[in-house]
Amino acid sequence: MTEIDIEKENKAIAQEYKELLRISYQTLTTEDKKLIRKAFDVAVEAHKDQRRKSGEAYIFHPIAVAKIVASEIGLGATSIAAALMHDVVEDTPTTVKDIERMFNPKVAQLVEGLTKISLVQKDMNVSMQAENFRKMLLTLNDDVRVILIKIADRLHNMQTMESMADYKQVKIASETLYIYAPLAHRLGLYNIKTKLEDLGLKYTEPVVYKTIISKIKETKEQQDAYIKDISDVIKASLDIESIDYVIKGRPKSIYSIRRKMKAQNVSFDEVYDKFALRIVYKSPPNEEKFLAWKIYSIVTDHYRPSPSRLRDWISSPKSTGYEALHITVMGPKGRWVEIQVRSERMDEIAEKGYAAHYKYKNGGSEENGLDVWLNLLKEALENSETSAVDFVEDFKMNLYSKEIYIFTPKGDIKSLPKGATSLDFAFSIHSEIGIKTRGTRVNGKLVPLNHELKSGDQVEIITSANQKPTINWLDYVTTSRAKNKIRNVLNENTKKIAEEGKEILTRKLKHLKITVNESVVNELVNFFQLKTSLDLFYRVGVGSIENQQLKDYAAQKSNTLINFFKNKIKRNGPTADSDIHKPVLSNKFDMLVFGKEEDKLDYKFSSCCNPIPGDQVFGFVTINEGIKVHKKDCPNAIAMQSNYAYRIMQAKWIDSSQQEFKATLNITGMDTLGLTNQLTKVISGNMNVNIQSITLNGEAGLFKGQLTVVVQNSTLLKKLIENIKKIDGIDKVTRVYQN
Repeated sequence: MTEIDIEKENKAIAQEYKELLRISYQTLTTEDKKLIRKAFDVAVEAHKDQRRKSGEAYIFHPIAVAKIVASEIGLGATSIAAALMHDVVEDTPTTVKDIERMFNPKVAQLVEGLTKISLVQKDMNVSMQAENFRKMLLTLNDDVRVILIKIADRLHNMQTMESMADYKQVKIASETLYIYAPLAHRLGLYNIKTKLEDLGLKYTEPVVYKTIISKIKETKEQQDAYIKDISDVIKASLDIESIDYVIKGRPKSIYSIRRKMKAQNVSFDEVYDKFALRIVYKSPPNEEKFLAWKIYSIVTDHYRPSPSRLRDWISSPKSTGYEALHITVMGPKGRWVEIQVRSERMDEIAEKGYAAHYKYKNGGSEENGLDVWLNLLKEALENSETSAVDFVEDFKMNLYSKEIYIFTPKGDIKSLPKGATSLDFAFSIHSEIGIKTRGTRVNGKLVPLNHELKSGDQVEIITSANQKPTINWLDYVTTSRAKNKIRNVLNENTKKIAEEGKEILTRKLKHLKITVNESVVNELVNFFQLKTSLDLFYRVGVGSIENQQLKDYAAQKSNTLINFFKNKIKRNGPTADSDIHKPVLSNKFDMLVFGKEEDKLDYKFSSCCNPIPGDQVFGFVTINEGIKVHKKDCPNAIAMQSNYAYRIMQAKWIDSSQQEFKATLNITGMDTLGLTNQLTKVISGNMNVNIQSITLNGEAGLFKGQLTVVVQNSTLLKKLIENIKKIDGIDKVTRVYQN
């Protein structure tokens, strides 16, 4: 690099630093600025010889992360300093002790938390990402700001991934969609959540992403004109009432458009609320609610609201602290438009989440929603029984869930995820109450423990000192808190029974002249097709393994030659179960090749997404069933690529002419005469495709049908779908993926 380039780069670094101070959400004192300057100098010195893959000086990355922390998340000087130095300990000889000596224990604690997250072994054979996530959440016990800075770090990494290899982009993007976007959502960082989701889609489904972007650009002019028409009408009425406000047009995120297209099986043009309006008004604290409903009244004077889509988060804020009024109204030309109504304070909380929440927190006695959530999280983390992947799945389920509000008998309000049961409610009050629950009353009526609650229900819990959870209780609850508590109690009972079982087993095998040791226990686990020695001892303890079965094991053990052959067959042959239920494709068809070397390997098609030749696919190395092939848009793809990136294999089709595949289509339309006849003609006559089964059900002029055909590849299937769509009366044709 030339002298001039270095001079130019140094000017750019100085400019970025000034910008960082200028855009800070918090008011920075002279002391704050000194702290940030010192952290900046330490970071510049530490990273002076480093460059990113794109070629730019590494220091631009920590400054960019600090800018996100300062302006978009809204944290103060301590967090800005930690963000500037978040890679210093990992990448240079500087230690956490050095930072504590140069700065203060708080800055050092944040940097240490961020370093811990990064320093995870890269060759772990369990789910590295899930374990990484769990460790990251453990830092929440110390300081939630560690997570907030980590989210900023992830956002900047996602914004600068162009120069990375494709497979790395997909891994990082999958992990972002799987973990970081839901986490940003739960911490109230809605802007960052949207950016992370859109960028995640850009790398996991690039074609879809580009298509939606271009469609948005095509329709931008008419969308803007449409929004302006509505805004002008509302503005005129708001001005008459002398309300101080601003109206912003807000297009729906690319990711949420994609999600709607997938969930509702519709095209881009059929997604009805692709844009929204936001009315942000100025108000003294005591008039916020009154003004919000006044604006609601003005809006609905002009446009008819959808009663089922009114969301009042002002009377009952979300547990993230989010407050707003969401109204969906029927605009001109019969199009639905979402209108969000927020005060300036509410808008700030929606944009900044955690930081704004604490800025406005007025020291009231009511426990803050975020604090409650962090306590629940801490409790979940302390439950070491759950595997990292199960923990992440449970955690994610409770991250995005919509909330319902339940009243206690005394009239206090508790918020629970949508779908929660009366037993979940018992555990949300206290785990001891949950464990002792004998029955539940909802609105005065006795209901089953798995009764699904609705917002506004009043719930009373009936307890008994003798009550204990049973295994069925796990099916009665949906929240991870309740599941973890029930599992803990069940595990304690299981361990007691297993200890007794081990003694019984030792005694019984002694009679059969077999001494219990590790090798015998492993043989028994395999013989009874169990997973662990605990399962074995437990089954002996409860009496489900009988004496005759142990005698059979002893007889088989004595015949070592038969045993040798049995093991050999077990190792080499496919399991009966997999033969019956899972489509197997042998390598003689040369359909798929794997990895950069394009190796020809044995594989099976996954039943969760049923790929066929021509589909975009990848291989997943399972523990017991070899390579499973999944579609790239398989419902489980994001979770697998995030949690088990090291098991993903690139896969490529090389020949699809020698084998035929089954595909199932759902068809809907208007019930017209001779439709079945037309369908069979189109399929058999011009497509050279065999029908395996066809069912059509008509009801009140509509029909739903399912068609299973045998095709050679996805190109033929696409052509078939297009031809079926041309039949008069057909509305939709969609391919079915089994879960």
